[in-house]
Amino acid sequence: MEYSGISLVTGAAGFMGSHVVEYLAKKGVRVRATARPRKDISFFEKLGVEYVAADLTKPETLPQLFEGEVDRVFHLGAICNLSTPFKDLYPTNVAGVEHITKLALEKKVKSFVHVTSTSVYGYYSGTPYKESDQRHPENDYGKSKMEGENIVFKRIEEGLPAVIIRPCTVYGPRCTDGAGKAFSRPTSISAIPGSGKQLLSNIRAEDVATAVEHLSLKEGITGEVFNIAENSNPTLEEALVLAAETYNTKVPTLHLPLGLVKMIARIDGFFSGLKGKIPDLEYEATRYLYYDYVVDNRKLEETGFKLQYPDFKGSMNQLGELYRNSVND
Repeated sequence: MEYSGISLVTGAAGFMGSHVVEYLAKKGVRVRATARPRKDISFFEKLGVEYVAADLTKPETLPQLFEGEVDRVFHLGAICNLSTPFKDLYPTNVAGVEHITKLALEKKVKSFVHVTSTSVYGYYSGTPYKESDQRHPENDYGKSKMEGENIVFKRIEEGLPAVIIRPCTVYGPRCTDGAGKAFSRPTSISAIPGSGKQLLSNIRAEDVATAVEHLSLKEGITGEVFNIAENSNPTLEEALVLAAETYNTKVPTLHLPLGLVKMIARIDGFFSGLKGKIPDLEYEATRYLYYDYVVDNRKLEETGFKLQYPDFKGSMNQLGELYRNSVND
């Protein structure tokens, strides 16, 4: 399928959204980026991208996003952390999906790609997460993403040509939220939670960007769900040691019992909350540390998609080069 119109990217000022905008713009796509009103839009100006301010929680601000020939929507607008309570997630992660999909259906867009999260699967049950697995989210963030998915499934029945993509832990340049920030910049994490042998699934933001565009071009997949993850599964210890080496911080060697990690995370979360910040290790995230977290990405690869960064170690080495260059500039 080909598109000659405008590709709308919601959540464009966020971590993943900014990578989608950047990727599309470099391909020469006509991009309309949107996020809440902001003073600094230099990122979009440098890319030559149209920026239209709107707020998913204020439906009256959204119709302007569909002016002109909008034929694709990449919906990444969301609150993405485990510390925000459901009542504060709902207006964006649930009601916001209701608003944007309603307009997309009315405007008869040709493709709607909804980016959600593997958090909808809940805690690990011993086998890699597959798209066909039952969803049973265990925290407010996962519940909000599941309810958002449910709205998309409803819209699909009404005729919206949508697909859903579920990234696992996303990391990479410009990451500020979620567990992926531990691998994206220097952090204060100085010890290894538990045994450190828990297996992880991660994905670079750049691969999320190429995957959503890849799926928008595929025909015959309306209503389908796709996981996205790297092909390697480092242990938690391997990942944290590699991150410390990448960003030239102290390499963690001390192993802390998970009970103590949870206590520290709760205290850190309390004081971070007073400062209006999200802690490096969120309390809800510590509950995932008792299990492996492995995501099956074969369904996406069967569509012909190729990862740019299939190996975590190789990806971190490349991020290290970017980081050193930025420090030296």
